[in-house]
Amino acid sequence: MIRLEKIYKTYNQSMALCDIDLSIETAKTTVLIGPSGCGKSTLLRLIVGLIPCDSGQIFIEGEAFSFQNILSIRRKTGYVIQEGGLFPHLSARQNISLMAKYLGWSRPKIDERIKDLAQLSKFPTVALDRFPLELSGGQQQRVSLMRALMLDPPILLLDEPLGALDPMIRYELQEDLKHIFTSLHKTVFMVTHDLAEAAYFADHIVLMNQGSIVQQGQISDFFQTPADTFVTSFIQAQRAFHKA
Repeated sequence: MIRLEKIYKTYNQSMALCDIDLSIETAKTTVLIGPSGCGKSTLLRLIVGLIPCDSGQIFIEGEAFSFQNILSIRRKTGYVIQEGGLFPHLSARQNISLMAKYLGWSRPKIDERIKDLAQLSKFPTVALDRFPLELSGGQQQRVSLMRALMLDPPILLLDEPLGALDPMIRYELQEDLKHIFTSLHKTVFMVTHDLAEAAYFADHIVLMNQGSIVQQGQISDFFQTPADTFVTSFIQAQRAFHKA
């Protein structure tokens, strides 16, 4: 579904991504993990087209990302950021339907889609006309997820979607998200810094540190021996970040 070849990205002469080669399988959940500042969010922003890479190439469903097709590729992608990123002056319903209205969907089609998404995400329909500040943190993330799914894109990108939530709400949303991923058969690329969360969601885990991919594979590959190289690499990456 997504392929990245020889991706490089710098900010103010500081290397953010270095020689990234990565393939993300269709209808699987790939989780990107690593310490803060290692380039995880930058990689997601490149895939959704919010920033350009310095060199390299990104392919979505075999189609090379370019200036000419950026809008059509973005519409294949739902994007959820930490803390939701909702427009505070719009109701939950208005946030969810924003792109559908822009594309000229009819009111009955929009209402039916929102109804289905509210049921799928376990969001109370009575709260659809509330504004973000009138919703709990968990409800805001459900609205953000519904907005990302509104156009039924084949790809779902999530940048630490549960990072700002308290543990009880986070646990509940983890279960609901996994059900949604499984039932919709989306290609999911998710960023987290939580190793347990990565193990819970992932069909495939990618570990990053200092802008490079350190290790990747299925979770079953990483926990076969006590001296687990994946966990060791992750701990070393965390320590290196905190020392810096």
